[in-house]
Amino acid sequence: VYELIKKAVITEKSSEKNDKGVYVFMVSADANKIEIKKTIKAIYNADVKSVNIVKMPRKTRLGRKRLPVTKRSQYKKAIITLKNNKTIDINVFAKEEKTKKVINN
Repeated sequence: VYELIKKAVITEKSSEKNDKGVYVFMVSADANKIEIKKTIKAIYNADVKSVNIVKMPRKTRLGRKRLPVTKRSQYKKAIITLKNNKTIDINVFAKEEKTKKVINN
């Protein structure tokens, strides 16, 4: 279940939408909308209204002698809207992820 969602994306823009029941997560490249919806339901016990997926392109810049240097790799993010503007605690996922790492090591 936790392999689909990598982490919550916490930016100024995504934090403003949290009050409206909209959350942004970084997900694995092979995840689809149905799997993401089921995973959010399992982790947070929240009813999901809609899931939008965006593939974020990789960022490159020019380095020495004008050669391209990759700055950030490509990733996929899911914008999740909850029913009835319900709010959830994103930190729950981060705490579970930390305990999972401790148990595996």
